Amino acid sequence: MSTLTSTPTRATFGHALRAEWIKLRSLRSTWYTLACLFAVGLGVTSLALSSAGTDYADASAADRAAWDPTNLSLTTYIVAQLIIGVLGILVVTSEYATGLMQTSVMATPRRLRLLAAKVVVAAAVAVVAGQLLMLTSFLLGQAILSAQDVPHAALGDPGVLSAVIGGGVYLTAIALLAAGLGTIMRATAGALATLVGIVFLVPALAGLFPSWLEGLIDVWPTRGAAAVLATVPDPEYPDPWLNLGGMCLGVAAVLVAAFVLFRRRDV
Repeated sequence: MSTLTSTPTRATFGHALRAEWIKLRSLRSTWYTLACLFAVGLGVTSLALSSAGTDYADASAADRAAWDPTNLSLTTYIVAQLIIGVLGILVVTSEYATGLMQTSVMATPRRLRLLAAKVVVAAAVAVVAGQLLMLTSFLLGQAILSAQDVPHAALGDPGVLSAVIGGGVYLTAIALLAAGLGTIMRATAGALATLVGIVFLVPALAGLFPSWLEGLIDVWPTRGAAAVLATVPDPEYPDPWLNLGGMCLGVAAVLVAAFVLFRRRDV
């Protein structure tokens, strides 16, 4: 008489990724947030460019020389970064709010693997959604500009594709920053308030900072890092991709802190 034995399946990072993706896509808030991202994002583009014809006609020679149709159509990032930030925050805080985090930790005892899976899923969704939004906003914006008979751009023009891709990278970095803040704060409201302060309050108060902090502003979201969305060179930010890289290093530092705290604290 033979006895059938089964070998337990070893949990891998792939299993953790699949579990996090299933959890994220099963939340209605995920799809509501993504729908809001595109509805609001494209709506902002349409509203921002609705009077472009009048603005260009009334512009001075200097303003016309600095006319950047690509950047105009991508200004939707200002609102989109908050919405995609909410998505990044909810990847973590939704489980704290419902108490599911304890179950997740029991199912995946290796906490670093669990949080890494959440971060990777958040990054993947943000990359797809962010790049698609930037591309769609650009195409919509250029169609609106063309209809008003003002200078517009094409994807093949110098610097345009780089700006569109840069916009997607920027939004992905914001989503990862939000995921890190959500892990540190463990509360949606606190993480969102901190994110708003980072992307809006600090740049608005930049003029009050001492001179030795000017380098920090060069890599700050919505300031130096956002210069990558333009095609007309800005003398203040001559190398916008370097500024964006500095911002990504800052996001990485926040994520490192989030991983350390997630491993050491009680759930």
